[in-house]
Formats: sequence, C-alpha cells, structure tokens
Amino acid sequence: MIRSVLFNTAFYGWTLFCTLFFLPVLILPQYFVLKASHLWSKGSIWICKHILKLEFNFIGQDNIPDTPVILAVKHQSAWETIVFNSLIANPSIVLKKELTWIPLFGWYLKKLNMVSLSRSKGRRVQDLKNLLREAGDAVKKNRTIIIFPEGTRSPVGQKGTYQSGVGSLYTHLNIPVIPIAHNSGLYWPRRGFFKRSGCITMEALEPINPGLSRQEFMRLLEEQIESTSNSFLPERLGYAETS
Repeated sequence: MIRSVLFNTAFYGWTLFCTLFFLPVLILPQYFVLKASHLWSKGSIWICKHILKLEFNFIGQDNIPDTPVILAVKHQSAWETIVFNSLIANPSIVLKKELTWIPLFGWYLKKLNMVSLSRSKGRRVQDLKNLLREAGDAVKKNRTIIIFPEGTRSPVGQKGTYQSGVGSLYTHLNIPVIPIAHNSGLYWPRRGFFKRSGCITMEALEPINPGLSRQEFMRLLEEQIESTSNSFLPERLGYAETS
C-alpha cells in the first residue's frame, strides 16, 4: 500500500511536470516532442523500477525489426502504453480519440500524429478509412504501428473482443504483424490504485507475415496472444502476491 501511494504520487507528479515543462516544445518540429515523450516514458519506467520495485523481462525483443511492422499488443493496463513509447523509436499508436481531448496531454498526442479513433457506432466506416490512411502514411515515414486488438483493457485471465481494425491493417498494409503477450495486469491492474512489485513477463512472438486470409489471420493472432498470455498466469508462474 505504501509503495502504491508513493508510486502514484511520483508518477502523476512526474507526468504533470513533463506536460508543463515541455509545453514550449509543442511549437517546435515533431522530433523534439518525440524526444520529450521518450524522456517521460523512461522516467516513468525508472519510477516503476525504483519506487514500486516493478521491472519487466521482454522475451523475443529481437523479433522486432527496425523496419515498420504492426505490433498487436495484449491490453491489460496503462503500463504497456508507457513502455512501448520508450522501446519503439517513433511509434504510431492507435488510441481512443477521447484521449486527444485531455488538456495538455492530448496536445502532445496530436503533435505526435497518433492514430485516433472514436467509439461512435455511426462513425465506424469513416474511422476505418482514417485508420488505414493514417497508418499507411505512418508506414511510409518508417514508423511502426502499435495497436491493441481488444480495443480496451481486459482483466487478467479474460479475453476481450478482438476488433476488426487489426485485420484491416494486416490486409491493407501488407507488412508483418508481431503479436505481443504479457501479464502486466497482475501488477498494474486496470483502473486500480494499488499496484504490486515484481517482474512483468512480456514476449514478442514470431511475426505473422502477409498472405493469410483475414479470417485466418484473426484466428491465429487471437490464439497466439491469448495462449501465451495465459501461460504467464499465476498458476503456471508460481506467482506469489507481494506486499
């Protein structure tokens, strides 16, 4: 409990400091905003490690090339959004449009040209067109696409509905998709104030290369992410809850 209080105080204080301190950077070219966002992510990871005592082990990181790919990431907490902003040089993250409306923080997302989607049912067709266009532009600029196929965070051990957007990107962009499995929700629960120390296990699986049908791709992606993420659950890891 004490670690969680200290961590949340440090993390949100660091985030507020960065959003205010780097405001002048927003009028500069995107390169400088990108460097600022990397600094925020690396500082957040440092806070995780030294205050919360939460680290991570990334298996198969060498499976991620320097050339553009699509990273399809299991979504359990805010942690994975932070860590991939640090691990990938210039990511283009598919996110909820509502995040761009957050004062200050949303301004940085817009400046970084992230791909934003609304949740309105009436805008699905237009959102899909925007997704394919903006993701295509990002790939042309040698950026890796990061998408959370479930669309929202899922509780540990549960599977959300895999949305069609990742399948559209796979068939449209014609680049490999790398499934990412992990167990971050064990330590950083969604919507949870209290967090645990320990070591998050994350794995970049073998790429799914272009050429499969959309249906076969979606089946394979879901199967690989879920089976591997489930292999990181407490029963198989011998996970012991930490204080």
